[in-house]
Amino acid sequence: MSALPTDQPLRLMTVHAHPDDEASKGAASCARYVAEGVEVMVVTCTGGEAGSILNPAMDTPEVNADMPGTRRAEMAKAAAILGVSHRWLGFVDSGLPEGDPKPPLPPGCFALEPLEVPTEALVRVMREFRPHVVVTYDENGGYPHPDHIRCHEVSMAAFEAAGDPERFPLAGEPWQPLKVYYSHGFSKARIQAFHDALLEAGLESPWAEWLDRWDDSRPDPGQRVTTRVTCAEYFHVRDDALRAHATQIDPNGRWFQMPLELQRRVWPTEDYELARSLVDTEETNERPGDDLFVGVRERVDA
Repeated sequence: MSALPTDQPLRLMTVHAHPDDEASKGAASCARYVAEGVEVMVVTCTGGEAGSILNPAMDTPEVNADMPGTRRAEMAKAAAILGVSHRWLGFVDSGLPEGDPKPPLPPGCFALEPLEVPTEALVRVMREFRPHVVVTYDENGGYPHPDHIRCHEVSMAAFEAAGDPERFPLAGEPWQPLKVYYSHGFSKARIQAFHDALLEAGLESPWAEWLDRWDDSRPDPGQRVTTRVTCAEYFHVRDDALRAHATQIDPNGRWFQMPLELQRRVWPTEDYELARSLVDTEETNERPGDDLFVGVRERVDA
C-alpha cells in the first residue's frame, strides 16, 4: 500500500461478537477518537438473538416476542451515542452452552460456520471501509464464549486476507490494515484497584466476590497490555451506550455502581494489546504506548 496522505482521515474498525460488546469493550476510546476526527466503524458479527434479558424491567411479552428486532434497535441507539458507523456481519448468535456436559451448538450458528464464510464477509467490509487499525478479542475471546473466540479467528484471518488480491477477489479492492489490537478490560489489577478505591471511599464494592473467586493460575490479560488509551473524559458516553442495550444491562447493576469521578481517577484508560503491526512502533508491556495510531499517523509504507 502506498504512503498515507497526511490529510487522509484515520479509520478505526472494532469487531465484536454481539450487540452490547462494543459498549463494554473500548467504547470510551472509540468516543475519544470520534471526537478527534477519526472515522470509527463497529462491526457486529451476530444479531445477539440468543442473549438473555438481564434487565428485569425489559422482561416483557413485547420484548420477548421480538428479541432480534429489539437488539437491532438497541444497537442503532448505542452507535448513535458513540458517533460510530455500524455494520452487521449477519451471522446467527451461537448462544453460550451451559451444563455438564455442555450441549452442542445449534446448527447454522456463527461458531460453526466454515471460517472462510465469515472471513470473506469481514474482508468485504474491511475493503469498503479501509481501516488503518482493527480492534478485536484475543485468542481466548476475552472470555470463552464460542462467538467471541470465533470473532478472534475471523478478525485475524480477515486482517491477513484483506490486502491480498488473490484472496476473495470478488470482495472488493484489496486494502491492508496496518495494526491489530486485542481489547483487554478485566485485568486483576484493574478490578483490585476499583475494589480498593471503593472501600477507601467508604462505599460497598461489587467486586469482592469476583476477586475472591479469581483463579491466579490462569493468565491475567493485564500482563499482556501494550497500549493504554486515556479516555476518562468519555466514560459517560460509554455508560450511555451501555444503557442503550437495555435488555442486556441492568442500570442498577455492577456496571454502574462505581462513581465516574472515582473511575476517572483510579483507572483513566482503556487497555489493549498490540497483536500485529506492519508499521514501526515501540509499544511493549514494559513501556506501554498511549495511542492506537502510533506509527500510522506518520507517512508510512506497508
